[in-house]
Amino acid sequence: MLTEKHDLLHELPEHRDRIHQLKMSNSHFAKLFDEYHEVDHEVHRIETGIENTSDDYLDERKKVRLHLKDELYRMIKQA
Repeated sequence: MLTEKHDLLHELPEHRDRIHQLKMSNSHFAKLFDEYHEVDHEVHRIETGIENTSDDYLDERKKVRLHLKDELYRMIKQA
């Protein structure tokens, strides 16, 4: 099964510099950024079969990832 990359820099390449700036200057953004990538890696491991879990759990983790991405994007746009 092929899975798409969902890392934030891949998803929002036009905001690369702003993301870097926020990671260095905003501890809340940096924490959410790290959490987003942890969830993204977990989803990727599940989708590629490295980890097994229920479909409900995978769906819940995808929702968490989307929520984090929305929050990070909001912070990027406000910066």
